[in-house]
Amino acid sequence: MHPKALLDLTCTLVRDVLKLDAPADTLVSLFFRKHKELGSRERHALAETTYAVLRQRLLWQNLAQSGHGPLERRLVLLAWQGQEHVLKNAITSDEAAWLERTQKIDRATLPDKLRHNLPDWIANRLHEQLPDEEFWALVATMSGGAPLDLRVNAIKAKREAVLQALVEAGIAATPTPYSPWGVRIDGKPALQKLALYTEGHVEVQDEGSQLLALLTGAKRGDMVVDFCAGAGGKTLALGAMMRNTGRLYAFDVSGHRLEGLKPRLARSGLSNVYPAQIAHERDDRIKRLTGKIDRVLVDAPCSGLGTLRRNPDLKWRQSPQAIEQLQKKQLAILGSASRLVKPGGRLVYATCSVIPAENEDVAALFASEHPDFVQLDARAVLEQAGVTQAESLVTQAGHLRLWPHRHATDGFYAVAWEKKA
Repeated sequence: MHPKALLDLTCTLVRDVLKLDAPADTLVSLFFRKHKELGSRERHALAETTYAVLRQRLLWQNLAQSGHGPLERRLVLLAWQGQEHVLKNAITSDEAAWLERTQKIDRATLPDKLRHNLPDWIANRLHEQLPDEEFWALVATMSGGAPLDLRVNAIKAKREAVLQALVEAGIAATPTPYSPWGVRIDGKPALQKLALYTEGHVEVQDEGSQLLALLTGAKRGDMVVDFCAGAGGKTLALGAMMRNTGRLYAFDVSGHRLEGLKPRLARSGLSNVYPAQIAHERDDRIKRLTGKIDRVLVDAPCSGLGTLRRNPDLKWRQSPQAIEQLQKKQLAILGSASRLVKPGGRLVYATCSVIPAENEDVAALFASEHPDFVQLDARAVLEQAGVTQAESLVTQAGHLRLWPHRHATDGFYAVAWEKKA
């Protein structure tokens, strides 16, 4: 495709996404379905440009004020800086001169807001938790893309064999530093074409998400509930921990999300998983399991602000008011899920958020209302599960707390309790 045509298409996509009325990944997927003529390189270019604009939105909107033409075109051109071979065939001489002027601006002299590209309420809450140097390290990490992590399916393969197979396929890969199942890949290769993937030896799953599953301590013969299963990434990890024995319920209010579990479940070789759509956290299906479950994982609906490397639109689509509503929902779900746990059983609450209101605050409120649940030390639990360097993943309060700039995972939080016998 000629660069001018690619530029026009990219501007159309960016205009749609910047309305912020739907998740960016959904809009990008819809756009590609409408434009089936696009090749893989063109789709990659459009998606990466769109996400770059979302990551640097405040800065580039400020710089765009000095240019001319439609705003989305100026934003795309700023995102294309460094790709002179494309730009020279797509832009006017005036636009080239404008881009050259913007490149000469010293970013370090700009206001903090234009450097961190975060809404004030998010920046303030992160600054409260992190010293200045770490805050800017987090900003730098969040401004880039995420690595591609795989989880080795322990009932089908060994990590060493998977690493060797990837090397033979010409794909650079290393073991993840913490999870005993994890493999990290350089770049974004077409995994779907590899036998490793089609035969269910690996699943795409962030290392942090793997650690959440490990925190449950699920084992052979257990009764386990993944309370907010979604598309089932953690469900599959739990099933493998159980060595395909026992009974594993995957509950979610979204039938559409559970549909995404079916092909993954078929590849995995697991036969102990029972997906079920529920109406709400007090559904009758849940009541029938009260006090019978060994392990319950509540990966609660949350702001997703720990996943900004993958979903940069979330920082513009969330709000303090939404966080307040989410906290109420999180507490309601956690309270209902806790009723499933049998005496001596374990409850794990987790989010992919970096906001204390969704994490430590929810844990404290739950603990104050449920004295029959005793908090476990996440470090000891993770070490028992074979996690290396577990001490670097856990707070002084004994909670799991993962940061993208420290651990190269998404931002995650988790806390585990045991119900008194």
